[in-house]
Amino acid sequence: MKLTEDTLRKLTLDAIKQLGDKASSDQIKKAVEESIRQLDLVPDELKKSDTNSGRVILTSFGVNHPGIIYNITKLLSEFECDIRDLSQKILDEFYTMIMIIDISNSPKELKEIQEELNKVAANMKIKIYLQHEDLFRYMHRI
Repeated sequence: MKLTEDTLRKLTLDAIKQLGDKASSDQIKKAVEESIRQLDLVPDELKKSDTNSGRVILTSFGVNHPGIIYNITKLLSEFECDIRDLSQKILDEFYTMIMIIDISNSPKELKEIQEELNKVAANMKIKIYLQHEDLFRYMHRI
């Protein structure tokens, strides 16, 4: 079976049906990702690529306070990650930030970077999500 738009749509609808109407988008996304893995529908280009290197998408949001960008970029710098693009918006007391990051020269694997960013997020009481760019592309085609 090939991962097509129709297949992705069907997996998403199945996940919504199984999880119920009150499921969060994160829960649905995780269920679809798991279905893709179980059905071995990961596209060939993702199988061939090393998901521990390359470009990743960082999204972060929460209540704005000093030091958020500093703490995130400090960690990325320590791990030799290259910020390729950054978009940030502050709306009253809330902020959102999206970064495209190249981690191909980092001595750390994606999972290690995610774990450290989770610590930063917990300390600052914000949310940070890190996804491989290819996975992000495939999961947001619906």
